[in-house]
Amino acid sequence: MDVKDAFELASFVVTVVALPFAVWVFLVEQRKERENEEEEAYQHLSDAYNHFLEIVLNNADLQLRTNSALPNPTPEQNERMLVIFDMLMSLFERAYLVAHKERMSGAEQRRWNSWDDYMREWCRRDDFYNTLPVLLRGEDAAFQNYLRRVAQEERGSPILTA
Repeated sequence: MDVKDAFELASFVVTVVALPFAVWVFLVEQRKERENEEEEAYQHLSDAYNHFLEIVLNNADLQLRTNSALPNPTPEQNERMLVIFDMLMSLFERAYLVAHKERMSGAEQRRWNSWDDYMREWCRRDDFYNTLPVLLRGEDAAFQNYLRRVAQEERGSPILTA
């Protein structure tokens, strides 16, 4: 076998074996990188929700982690509650835009289910539910539709518009 034949054989091996293998390795690495980015985005959202819960804890007089609304809140308590609900709505919308997809993998669905659970939990609260028409103004249209559907499923009645 001369040098020319050796180079042709090497070229054939690269074309048939090494090139497809390199493409496969590249695609696997791209998928891993995308999964890592999605996990990082989920972790940032989770951290933001934990920070939100710290704010709720710092405003324990509003009783936001109980199952029922605060009876007879003062105007100052109403104002703080509305600001906290605005923060929560912003966080929910961000989670929806970052983590929700029509078709999700198993991992994506598991991550999204946490956010869906949070939204359902808050929609069961009278004060949050009654404030939704105001809170949803200006939010992403698809997110509005999603949260309205969730609220209706949890409450059994549609949200009135503001």
